[in-house]
Amino acid sequence: MRNSTDFSPLYRSFIGFDHLASLIDKASQPGKQSSYPPYNIELLAENQYRITMAVAGFSQEDIDIESKHNGLVIVGTKQATVNPNQESNSAPRQFLHQGIAERNFERKFQLGEHVKVIGAFMENGLLHVDLEREIPEALKARKIAINGKSLLNKDS
Repeated sequence: MRNSTDFSPLYRSFIGFDHLASLIDKASQPGKQSSYPPYNIELLAENQYRITMAVAGFSQEDIDIESKHNGLVIVGTKQATVNPNQESNSAPRQFLHQGIAERNFERKFQLGEHVKVIGAFMENGLLHVDLEREIPEALKARKIAINGKSLLNKDS
């Protein structure tokens, strides 16, 4: 069975998309990134997105969000907790059932061109990271007027 896709036919007619092809190839390979914590990616408007991540048991101080070079990294580092009813030098908490995972995590996202992190907030055990694609004016479509004269040929 074939695990990768051959993008070489696309290279004949698409110029500058080699980076995209390598991203797709990398994403299709089975990675070692865990599924914890679970998350959603929402399209809020044409150029607005939100990543919502379930981070039960984490506080704002336990989470670090960093955006650089078209990448977003969210790291959760849970400090060792001590039961307030126990002395600090006693045995750790003893669970009969532990269904809430309090383990550290690192989640990486690859952001598209011109996608910027706008802000982040926590609500009801969920971390929300808002993103927006800001297309520069130079890259937006513009109407070209036809005036009948060449601007390059000034002799006429």
